[in-house]
Amino acid sequence: MLRKIRIILATLFFALVTLLFLDFTGTIHRYLSWVASVQFLPAVMAVNVAVIVGLLVLTLLFGRVYCSVICPMGVFQDLVSWISGKRKGKNLRFSYSKGKHWLRYGMLVLFIACMVAGIGAIVSILAPYSSYGRIVSNLLAPVYGSVNNVFAYFAERAGSYAFYEVDVHIKSIATFIVSAVTFVLVAVLAWRNGRTYCNTICPVGTVLGFFARFSLLKPYIDTTKCINCKKCSRTCKASCIDSENHKIDYSRCVACMDCLESCSKGAIKYGRVKLVKVNVGNEKVDSSRRQFMAIAGAAVATAALHAEEKTVDGGLAVLEDKKVPNRNTPLVPGGAVSLDNFTQHCTACQLCVSACPNGVLRPSQSLDRFMQPEMSYETGFCRPECTRCAEVCPTDAIRPLPKEEKMMRKIGTAKWVKENCIVLRDGVACGNCERHCPNGAIVMAPLDENNPDSPKFPVIDAERCIGCGACEYVCPARPFSAIYVDGVEIHRTI
Repeated sequence: MLRKIRIILATLFFALVTLLFLDFTGTIHRYLSWVASVQFLPAVMAVNVAVIVGLLVLTLLFGRVYCSVICPMGVFQDLVSWISGKRKGKNLRFSYSKGKHWLRYGMLVLFIACMVAGIGAIVSILAPYSSYGRIVSNLLAPVYGSVNNVFAYFAERAGSYAFYEVDVHIKSIATFIVSAVTFVLVAVLAWRNGRTYCNTICPVGTVLGFFARFSLLKPYIDTTKCINCKKCSRTCKASCIDSENHKIDYSRCVACMDCLESCSKGAIKYGRVKLVKVNVGNEKVDSSRRQFMAIAGAAVATAALHAEEKTVDGGLAVLEDKKVPNRNTPLVPGGAVSLDNFTQHCTACQLCVSACPNGVLRPSQSLDRFMQPEMSYETGFCRPECTRCAEVCPTDAIRPLPKEEKMMRKIGTAKWVKENCIVLRDGVACGNCERHCPNGAIVMAPLDENNPDSPKFPVIDAERCIGCGACEYVCPARPFSAIYVDGVEIHRTI
């Protein structure tokens, strides 16, 4: 019964998180963005104390149910392992193995060190929720969009507008490759050995494993009923049940409840297990309690360190694709507060990239911000009234802003490139940038002040410009726009 409840809840969470990254209409984001906020690492990055405490209490009560129910990467591994287990004669294919603690703790130390040092690329690659998000948005979303477009094609010819076509493309080759490699690596490990990724690489699994050792309720072996058939060990995808010695490594157990169902003698139970006291010299010490206090102190110190860190249109030219200009400062959404704040808190899950209705967010290929989203205006611009990215961001890398404030938040400044302007290059009148600027920050002025009929060029009021990119997007110059937006390090409201 417990296993069935776990499977139902896991399926629900997995479906919701997956749909969150696939949805291009904004409907799911509007109602279910909380599913991303309850993920462990995003909650830590956002210093969301309520969620962090809630997940730790959940772990201390029931074990690592987060890993088997809430974490999409964990459920993905279970799905792959289940498919592998359906092969003939492969239902009982696991066996107990000692935990590779040196690797687990080494990866955790590396992860924390990279967080403190601000090496976002390593943090993004190791973060389980972010890794799964990139897999969905880079590998599954194009397929999902293509299927949608097929329905839209036939619906349009039937006179129905229940579906509409969406742009399907790979936003970043580098991110696509990383996502594909991650998918293959995790899938192969899960296919062969179940939860290997969770118990050797995943930093979240290691942290929660610390606390799971002291959980109130956990699986245990009733030695009076056990006949040493080893079915529990051969069913355990975490390889943490030592049936010969009647021991379970609770730091690796993900509370999947598979072992309970596999035991025909009822020797595996789920409930309270008394702590074991050991002698150290002449003094009796509750080893579990001492270890728990040490780990809890380390976790609090890490959270405090992170919290302290946080304080801180037209077309007059030949139609061809635009090229990305060389921006001196990257563009990040208005709710990011500053480039440094965004870089420190973003885990590159790319939920905002999937949610952006304007298509201006895409993964960065810069090494210092690898796979973290940045803005570019070749195929759209950031509508001043749109706050979708902030609404879905689970880490507070992009903080929610009232629409009125978002419309006045300066994230960059437009700049004119004289040699690219078709007014001077081709001798034709334009003015697209002036007509489409939502803040009236651009006016067309004659080249010759003494001749009002001379060709007009754009003059930019840097104080009124918010960097939305409307001017860059509608500029007809190719391959580079004659006007582009350069980001600012620290955002402000004008």
